[in-house]
Amino acid sequence: MLRDKMLLGGHWKSRYKNTFGPDAGVLLWLCVVALLACGNGALGETKYVIQKEGEFDVIYNDTVTSENLTIYTFNHTVSRTKTEGVRVSVDVLSQNLKSPILFVVRQKQAVLSFQVPLILRGLYQRKYPYNHLGRTLCQPPTRAASETQFFFIDVSTLSSQGTNYQLRVSRVESFILQTETKFSFTASPSQPQYFKYVFPEGVDTVIVKVSSEMNFPCSVMSIQDIQCPVYDLDNNVAFIGMYQTMTKKGAITVQRKDFPSNSFYVVVVVKTEDEACGGPLRFYPLRPDELIDAGNRSKTLDVVVSLAIKSEVYMLGMLLCLGIFLSFYLVTLLVACVANKRARRRELFENIDDTSPAETGKVTASPNEYGSLDSTVSSEAVTESAPSLDSAASADNYMGTEPFKRRPILTQLHHTTICIERTGWKGAGRSRQESLSSIEEDDYDTLDDINSDKNIVRTKKYLCVSDLSRKDKRVLSKKYQIYFWNIATIAVFYALPVIQLVITYQTVVNVTGNQDICYYNFMCAHPLGALSAFNNILSNLGYVMLGLLFLLIVLKRDIVHNRALACNEVNALECGIPKHFGLFYAMGTALMMEGLLSACYHVCPNYTNFQFDTSFMYMIAGLCMLKLYQKRHPDINASAYTAYACLAAVIFFSVLGVVFGRGNTVFWIVFSIIHILATLLLSTQLYYMGRWRLDSGIVRRMVYVVYTDCIRQCTGPTYIDRMVLLVMGNIVNWSLAAYGLIERPNDFASYLLAIAICNLLLYFAFYIIMKLRSGERIQCLALVCILFTAVVWGFALYFFFQGLSTWQKTPAESREHNRDCILLSFFDDHDIWHFLSSIAMFGSFLVLLTMDDDLDTVQRDKIYVF
Repeated sequence: MLRDKMLLGGHWKSRYKNTFGPDAGVLLWLCVVALLACGNGALGETKYVIQKEGEFDVIYNDTVTSENLTIYTFNHTVSRTKTEGVRVSVDVLSQNLKSPILFVVRQKQAVLSFQVPLILRGLYQRKYPYNHLGRTLCQPPTRAASETQFFFIDVSTLSSQGTNYQLRVSRVESFILQTETKFSFTASPSQPQYFKYVFPEGVDTVIVKVSSEMNFPCSVMSIQDIQCPVYDLDNNVAFIGMYQTMTKKGAITVQRKDFPSNSFYVVVVVKTEDEACGGPLRFYPLRPDELIDAGNRSKTLDVVVSLAIKSEVYMLGMLLCLGIFLSFYLVTLLVACVANKRARRRELFENIDDTSPAETGKVTASPNEYGSLDSTVSSEAVTESAPSLDSAASADNYMGTEPFKRRPILTQLHHTTICIERTGWKGAGRSRQESLSSIEEDDYDTLDDINSDKNIVRTKKYLCVSDLSRKDKRVLSKKYQIYFWNIATIAVFYALPVIQLVITYQTVVNVTGNQDICYYNFMCAHPLGALSAFNNILSNLGYVMLGLLFLLIVLKRDIVHNRALACNEVNALECGIPKHFGLFYAMGTALMMEGLLSACYHVCPNYTNFQFDTSFMYMIAGLCMLKLYQKRHPDINASAYTAYACLAAVIFFSVLGVVFGRGNTVFWIVFSIIHILATLLLSTQLYYMGRWRLDSGIVRRMVYVVYTDCIRQCTGPTYIDRMVLLVMGNIVNWSLAAYGLIERPNDFASYLLAIAICNLLLYFAFYIIMKLRSGERIQCLALVCILFTAVVWGFALYFFFQGLSTWQKTPAESREHNRDCILLSFFDDHDIWHFLSSIAMFGSFLVLLTMDDDLDTVQRDKIYVF
């Protein structure tokens, strides 16, 4: 039914009698319009206000000018148990409009207004007009069981020319989303969509997943509370709630505790431009106010709300994680018990072959009056059993002499008696083994008395470990303990600000709702408390637990070795690779810190804090290479200060590469030159065992060597084995430098880590090959560790390269790689990488710890250096 109301001389007249109800509100609003018209100088002009009672699913083709105002009245029934979505669609038929049409939708508790054409802005103030609009009306909750609500649509314009438009109001099908039910819809920048979801009874957490077959146009999904207005345009969707950009995939985990009404809106908005999703900007406006045709930016999407895991799955995941790594403690304990049992059995068989004390006349023992054992050890036997250690260069006193003849092992009683007598149970031997804290490396680090002998010893064609283990073992032990104390200090100063920063990151994400800050695998991100992805944090527990286990294993070996030294056992003094455990302690600490910092990184993973996850990886790789080198070069290995300074330089370049390296040719040229120069300097240092100088005469000496060895007479390298290693190392590093300069990978941190790992693997392979080539063997335990570690590394790398997210791309592009959980519906591929890589690193450390156990009974002057 059509009602015509005219304003003549500033007074409203109607053909119908005034009634209460909706018309009263209309009349009040019309009075406001009349007052505004008078305030705008429209008094005296004839205005027509047309009111129509609208119907759903009817298309209204009307014309509006500045002379008339059209009001459409609609009503629908709402209730507490049922929510009905209402959508308003508008299409302007006229072209080249000078003034837009204004639509105002007035509801009981909300007002929605928009103009057609709708102007949406992009980057650099680009303006995109849209003539076809579709908006869903906000549906505020009602307390009544059922009530009829009215809403009004007012259409007006300031254009004096008639503007044609189409108006249609319809009910939204499937406005209420059902659990585990997929719903398809179409959206565009001017036609956003949103739907309502109500938490079922007993459900506290759900995952809202939105997907599409199309990469572009870029879109935004948002989770908002049930309140009006709903922010469903590109320029305001980020004002409230949680939101994230998406191309093909998007997922947000929603918890009931964050929504008091036990329900929420799922809002999907298509952006005006694709730059936020990694798409190109196709054109630039020639003039600042020029309108740009955006073309067809409609996108078909699917939405489904899935149930999240229950608390029982959280418990099962935590128990699995603890069980896996506690099993390594049990296995270690079992292996230790078996090894101890075998050692006792071997000692028992050796004791059977020992001669009695009465026959040797050297050791006797008898109970004293207190029931203990008195022993008598001839001074001749004691003198013969160990070299003199009274002088500061005691190692030099016996390393150059004829090797001691290995005496038969005494019974446990006799051995204990001799150990007590030799070490001085009541402190008599402390004058010889003074506290390490009173020894300075400068006092013993140089061989002043044989300084001229360094060049002779270290440049021999065939070196033995005895040639490079001439320094006092107490000094070297202190030197290598500095590795542990330095890395412990670095860990404290590094970890505390990292923890503070990631807590701030998580707080910002929770407060702003911006899910683009962190690069999670949103398809498998299980929140706990304030943490958004607890599973990614929990899976790093293996690094900490296995790092601690490795420290305990090293501590046990250290104690056993110190006891052997205290007893002056020949094997501990003269045989095997010199035992220095400082680097092992540093490696275990670095593994624990890798777990802690990786967990911090996964609180909110992004490109600005990726160095948290990689810094101690660089340290682990560097420490492993130093430990390999230290095994047969204990006297000339790098000091802790030099080593950590070099690792700090590596981390410095890592940060520069992440910030400035992407597509920067100058940076890659400079880095490649530094990489090659560092490789050449290190090669020279290793080849000449440090017996060279970098000074003004280096060029003259290089020319002389080339002339004498290559021009005047062609001679091969003096140290062939070392030359083979260094040539292979240079080929690998030059190739990596060329690859970086040509390809310029975006992930510079991973590229730098690949360089470290390649060099470590190359040196390790060379060490194993040379060990076997020298006639040495690998014991069963070490061989099992090598095979086990290689297999685990293979599986770990498979899961690592699955690539569930990447901060090299935009957050929307990164989400294209997201996948569902694969283990217990709790852990994803990257969590499996954490499990396996922690086990593989632990196995690699055990290989370094045990690979030379076969040399424990071999004289050091028979162990070759390579």
